[in-house]
Amino acid sequence: MTRTATVNYHVHKLERQAFTLDAGGVLGNLISPELAPTEVTVFDERAVGAETRFEDASVGFVEYPTQVKSFAGDQKWQATYDAELTKLLINEVCAQEVIIFDHTVRVDDPNAERKPARNVHSDYSSDGAKKRLIDILGTDKAAEWSDGRYAFINVWRPVDAPINSAPLGFVLPESVADEDWILLDLIYPDRKGQIMGLAANPDHEWIYMSKMTPDEVAYFNIFDSHGRPSIAHSALEMIEDPSVLSIRKSVESRTLVRY
Repeated sequence: MTRTATVNYHVHKLERQAFTLDAGGVLGNLISPELAPTEVTVFDERAVGAETRFEDASVGFVEYPTQVKSFAGDQKWQATYDAELTKLLINEVCAQEVIIFDHTVRVDDPNAERKPARNVHSDYSSDGAKKRLIDILGTDKAAEWSDGRYAFINVWRPVDAPINSAPLGFVLPESVADEDWILLDLIYPDRKGQIMGLAANPDHEWIYMSKMTPDEVAYFNIFDSHGRPSIAHSALEMIEDPSVLSIRKSVESRTLVRY
């Protein structure tokens, strides 16, 4: 089964482009480079029983209930959730060591501090991933991890209610050409990183899991030191059921794993 959605692709330019986060010291204030809204066809994984596998496509979907009842800002849930995600990644991707270093709760509300990311992207460039490795581990331990295989993997879960609007969609890596990727700077008040934006290509194959519930997660590859493809992703502008008025809420966790 396929659906139609709108996504915001990046645009090739001669100059380096950048996102500025919390611009002007205002939390949640985002300055974005030019984006190109584009209508795409999206294949619903639920219609075929989620046959896409992480090993082949850099994204997997799994039913994985959590004991966390509220992802409130007090972070009291973090230790419980970190333990759950560690077990998930050990079981699903055969990770030998897992470090969970960031959780972002997103709410599809104009007044929210963190809204769904509506640009087609992957979270790190190769250089950005290597720099983030050092940021997290320190120079010596990062060098030790670099001697083996490591990866950045994100885990995404709906919060409070099934996703009815702005679901998370993915572009199958095999449909992406090297020249589709655009290097982008990511500028925070206290640091600078690099991400990869994706430009439009009619060959792109989009997938998503319809009506994901808080008992389900998507886990997907951002960077792999041994070359597993990074997967481009974005919130999709689409609505499953116009009669449902729930607001899209989700928690995205960024992890570093050693194989």
